[in-house]
Amino acid sequence: MTALTEEELRAAIRREMSGVRADLERLVRIPGIAFTGFDHSHVERSAEAVVELLRGAGIPDVRIVRDGGQPAVIGRRPAPPGAPTVLLYAHHDVQPVGDLAQWKSDPFEPVERDGRLYGRGVADDKAGIMAHIAALRAFGDDLPVGVVLFIEGEEEFGSESLEDLLREHRDDIAADVIVIADSGNWDIGQPALTTGLRGIVNGFVEVRTLENAVHSGMFGGAIPDALITLSRLIATLHDDNGDVAVEGLVRTQSAPLDYPEDRFREEAGMLESVSFIGTGRLVERLWTRPSISILGIDAPPTAGAPNALVPVAKAKFSVRIAPGDNAQRVYDTVTAHLRKHAPWGAQVTVELEQLGEPCVIDATGPAYDAARAAFTEAWDGAEPVDMGVGGSIPFIATFQELFPKAAILVTGVEDPETSAHGPNESLHLGEFERVCIAEALLLAKVARLS
Repeated sequence: MTALTEEELRAAIRREMSGVRADLERLVRIPGIAFTGFDHSHVERSAEAVVELLRGAGIPDVRIVRDGGQPAVIGRRPAPPGAPTVLLYAHHDVQPVGDLAQWKSDPFEPVERDGRLYGRGVADDKAGIMAHIAALRAFGDDLPVGVVLFIEGEEEFGSESLEDLLREHRDDIAADVIVIADSGNWDIGQPALTTGLRGIVNGFVEVRTLENAVHSGMFGGAIPDALITLSRLIATLHDDNGDVAVEGLVRTQSAPLDYPEDRFREEAGMLESVSFIGTGRLVERLWTRPSISILGIDAPPTAGAPNALVPVAKAKFSVRIAPGDNAQRVYDTVTAHLRKHAPWGAQVTVELEQLGEPCVIDATGPAYDAARAAFTEAWDGAEPVDMGVGGSIPFIATFQELFPKAAILVTGVEDPETSAHGPNESLHLGEFERVCIAEALLLAKVARLS
């Protein structure tokens, strides 16, 4: 086998980018949403499209697997004698599109504007799949490492069946290096390795003050309605500064990076009059401290609401937990807080929806050195930074448990303008090419570690 030089790999990636983009656009046109209530035949179509892509990229052993959930795809190509094996992860399912009126173009018909490709899933995470495909195509028959591809089909819906799949196929997906292409870079022109992610605890809190609705004139002023009661209970979750007021949750230090507030405001689309909440460095508030959000409330809609005291109201809460904390402990702690602070003796019920562990990655060692060198070369001398992420990829903790000796590299194609999960999700095409070059260079450098 002839080892390709760095320049040969760059040239090969550039030669493949036109076809890679075309295949990415074909994937984006498949609305594979794993959420309940959507047509899951599209998720099946998406998995089948991934199978076709992997086989076309020289992966001989490809199959669809599932464990009661949506279809995942596993592809395997054995390592040359003495070479390591690299696991390449991405997911082919996407978020729902939300309010179509906020999209400037059809979310499932990719379109380019000002060097960015727009469409649901174009970055999160179908470009992650295509970065793997691009690297495989660049090497062709000269792939210097073994590869296992694990392309999940329900990541956006919580990866409910993923842990069982990983355990069931543990021997098939064992690897020396694991590349999880589902994160992002610090900025356009500035690559990054993600070394810490918050965990997640989602649940529901319900308050009840009455057996049934009663006349608001005859009984109002003496009996608390459930909506006011729920509002007061929710308000106890934060102090006057906006810091989480639930006692006992872990708070840690963050990477020495400066996140300019004006940049963050612009990226988030904050209204000019709105102030930040919380105290401390912005990166700590986002990456290494807990946050609590209210995602929705069940109560009578304003249209047609009667003049009656609401007897019961329910809210969905989401806690992002700091690296170093434990999801079950956080759920128990938040539950105890909500019950303790029940206003006016209201009946409070808490129900768990989802637990996901945070993770910290010790990004030291030969594989991480190889990744940093590959990123620096792909970005023409810009060295990658280590960054945290406020979002959650809970299954990384499972990878760490199952493969404790493997180096886990969390990479991705997103940038601060991507708007993943939001309207007008987009991919910077120039950065995408650099991501593809970096992955090809990484595989070449990992091969040399053996």
